[in-house]
Amino acid sequence: MFLQVFNAKTAKVISHHQVEITQSFPKEGWVEEDPKEIMQSVYECIERTCEKLCQLNIDISNIKALGVTNQRETTLVWDKETGEPLYNAIVWLDLRTQSTVERLINKAPGQNKNHLKHKTGLPISTYFSAVKLRWLLDNVDEVQQAVLSKRAMFGTVDSWIIWCLTGGRNNGVHCTDVSNASRTMLFNIHTMDWDPEICRYAYPFKLLQYIFEKRKSGSLAGIPISGCLGDQSAALVGQMCFTEGQAKNTYGTGCFLLRNTGTKPVMSDHGLLTTVAYRLGKDEPACYALEGSVAIAGAVVQWLKDNMGIVQSASEIEKLAAAAGTSYGCYFVPAFSGLYAPYWEPSARGIICGLTQFTNRSHLAFAALEAVCFQTREILDAMNQDSGVPLMKLQVDGGMTANRLLMQLQADILCIPVVCPTMSETTALGAAMAAGAAKGVDVWCLSPGNLPLVTSEKYEPQINPEESEFRFARWKKAVQKAMNWEMTEPYCISNGMRCFASSPVTSEVADFICHVAAIA
Repeated sequence: MFLQVFNAKTAKVISHHQVEITQSFPKEGWVEEDPKEIMQSVYECIERTCEKLCQLNIDISNIKALGVTNQRETTLVWDKETGEPLYNAIVWLDLRTQSTVERLINKAPGQNKNHLKHKTGLPISTYFSAVKLRWLLDNVDEVQQAVLSKRAMFGTVDSWIIWCLTGGRNNGVHCTDVSNASRTMLFNIHTMDWDPEICRYAYPFKLLQYIFEKRKSGSLAGIPISGCLGDQSAALVGQMCFTEGQAKNTYGTGCFLLRNTGTKPVMSDHGLLTTVAYRLGKDEPACYALEGSVAIAGAVVQWLKDNMGIVQSASEIEKLAAAAGTSYGCYFVPAFSGLYAPYWEPSARGIICGLTQFTNRSHLAFAALEAVCFQTREILDAMNQDSGVPLMKLQVDGGMTANRLLMQLQADILCIPVVCPTMSETTALGAAMAAGAAKGVDVWCLSPGNLPLVTSEKYEPQINPEESEFRFARWKKAVQKAMNWEMTEPYCISNGMRCFASSPVTSEVADFICHVAAIA
């Protein structure tokens, strides 16, 4: 959890505080977070940041608005009467719903995973919230009982945070914004509303109000929460990509490349998502984006540290990889959660190939960084094909951009310049800009002539295109080797035998969540 306070005139950070949130992995492919820990980290960040502002002799009353940004697809259900979460948050890259996804695809006309794409912009995938909610309904008794007694609330992380901050069980606001709603697989990106053919249970929660109710208690009580954006949309805004054709790539746990396509959605023919980028005001038009999503980017460095012990800290990876300066023919496909764009292949699994007796940990570190860059190259190529206009430079942000070797590798593999802002955490900036620009707050002007100037560093390609193409072709060969390892989600392993989950669902519970036109 990360909280930053910005100057609305200069976009400079005045104060900040960060608290790490624990992720748990109860079974292979499962990833969860504790909703109570999420909120405790929010409260701690608010209080500690306000303390730091006081130490700088800055009056807290100068804070005019709060913006929220979050992991978009991570899914929660909680009890609106007790305020208690009914299960851990299921994180966006969790794979437990693979068998559910396979069943839905098998029932779709022509077994087409893009059956809903004309409405949602999304393929049927473990990535999105609807199938995570389906799992909660099928497998968690507390959720089923709360639905039957009409006490259940569903939301992504933004909904949980805003509901808690605005009063919780004491009339807290239950809402989201269109950038998060468009990632549930329940939202029609053309009508900008929940789709009645997909959602049998009316609407899971109402859309974002133009200005939320104010925070009820604590150091920032009375300050309006006036902006909400999913993390990747917030980064697009923070990079000031307001013009059609501009793009940014965020390097975090995963890797997310978004290209602004203006006020009309562009449907991809090359494995990308069509998503709502932002809508900055209820009277403003929505802006859309093409998105390429990569599940594992920074997470591969964490894996090398935590699982393999190859480095002791994430920051060591650059020095270790630079010591080799090459992967020496070693290629790493970190498909720990299957492959997202452009393949959408949940059966893929991680693979390292091209190993020889000469291969050492420095080569593996270099191959891991190259893997992040190759995955970005794949989605950039798909984006160029969909748009018909090649991107001439790539704006980047996120924690991994501090790795200068990675940024140079990215420029080399893309064969275009990579531009990195000095302040790399543009996600928080985008949420602040949206909040400050809201009607009634009006402390941040987003018109082109009033945007703040942000300093940046440019990385130019340093290898010839032929070498780049050769390495990329080898990478794509490795990707094919990673395909079709797992066909169905294993529920348990007992006496060497795999078992699979199946549970009956009541009609009331079935009515709570989506049925999918021909996939009911």
